[in-house]
Amino acid sequence: MTHVVALIHEEDGVFGISFPDFPGCVSTADSLDDAIARGAMALAFHVEGMVEDGEALPVLRSAEAIRRTEDVDGALLAAVPVDLPGRSVRVQITMDEHLLAALDRSVRASGATRSGKIAEAVRASLRA
Repeated sequence: MTHVVALIHEEDGVFGISFPDFPGCVSTADSLDDAIARGAMALAFHVEGMVEDGEALPVLRSAEAIRRTEDVDGALLAAVPVDLPGRSVRVQITMDEHLLAALDRSVRASGATRSGKIAEAVRASLRA
């Protein structure tokens, strides 16, 4: 899990959150806690879209670097967690033949890949 620096501004009881390293990724909420939670969801969606579109992910800057290079007047800085994709690593696994057959049927029906389906299942189990 990586943390991305966010800027949070409040105006008239509305909190806005933005991510200097991910221009265009913003969200709003009625409380600071909700702004961070909604910001985390927006950031995850934004990263997913960048990956799907084949865009390179930015090099993340530290809070100090952002303070030196961005207009942070009146902003709270927050570290928002996000799962950034890493490079693919080849692995060999052993699986029950019937489970593998079910996986392959699911892959054919969805147009996904074995690796993609297995990674999806692992991510889901880690969130639970």
